[in-house]
Amino acid sequence: MRMNNLTELINELETKITHREKTNNTVSDASVGWHIHHSQLVVLQIILALERSNPESYRWKFNLNRFFVYTLNKIPRGRGKAPESVKPKEQADAAKMNKTFEILKARLPLLDALQPNNYFKHPYFGDLNVKAAIKMLKIHTKHHIDIVNDIIRS
Repeated sequence: MRMNNLTELINELETKITHREKTNNTVSDASVGWHIHHSQLVVLQIILALERSNPESYRWKFNLNRFFVYTLNKIPRGRGKAPESVKPKEQADAAKMNKTFEILKARLPLLDALQPNNYFKHPYFGDLNVKAAIKMLKIHTKHHIDIVNDIIRS
């Protein structure tokens, strides 16, 4: 399974739900809950976009932003802006977050069933096929786990 590590990261993120209302403006303007919900939305929307794509339309193209992030396996903090489609509109309660994690975990195995060149268009990295998308999801989820952990520790 290509995304064992992604599943582990999702499971780790899920353990942070009890801290969802915590904030620390020196770490992030958003709460722990916002970071959790944002990460859930990103994974779900990327899986949907990959499913809907036409693998025959995928074309690899060099992208400097992707090269640096994928080489370092890290997203620099404060550099990117989340698209409106993956910005949580309201604070989700624990029950809603738990339900969303159930849905997300049920959909993760679909990544293994896709054609290698199913893809989605990332706002900073360009077209990402399934392998590159899974790597991006791992890096992105870890990025938000690190922020959440910093908020919780403070």
